[in-house]
Amino acid sequence: MNNLPGGSIRGSPALDSCVILAATLKELSMITISPEAATKLASLKKDEGKDDAAFLRVEVKKGGCSGLSYKMDFDTVTRDGDKFFESQGQKVAVDSQSMLYLLGMTLEYSGGLNGKGFVFNNPNANKHCGCGSSFNV
Repeated sequence: MNNLPGGSIRGSPALDSCVILAATLKELSMITISPEAATKLASLKKDEGKDDAAFLRVEVKKGGCSGLSYKMDFDTVTRDGDKFFESQGQKVAVDSQSMLYLLGMTLEYSGGLNGKGFVFNNPNANKHCGCGSSFNV
């Protein structure tokens, strides 16, 4: 067996647990986009004349009824610390600070007469306001 730094041995239960935890965190770190939201984003991108290089930027800003609010926009400029994800063919950028609030979030879309538009299903939010665009953790 191969010794690793700190005297641990590859294949040990502790190391196996770390590998499982890392894989779980990788899954949780993803931002998922529902098929309906992806369709609406593609439509908006086309309507706004954005090219294929444009991606969705999702940010968390201070403000709103509950203390934090979501901000979405199309962007073509990457920033230091951006994390990129792809879901349903849509590329998403999140800055490292916002990522802490968005781990495991699903962006959904509900249209029609009673639809709410884009909906952030965020497992980290423990308080939401009535408008749906403000939250707290």
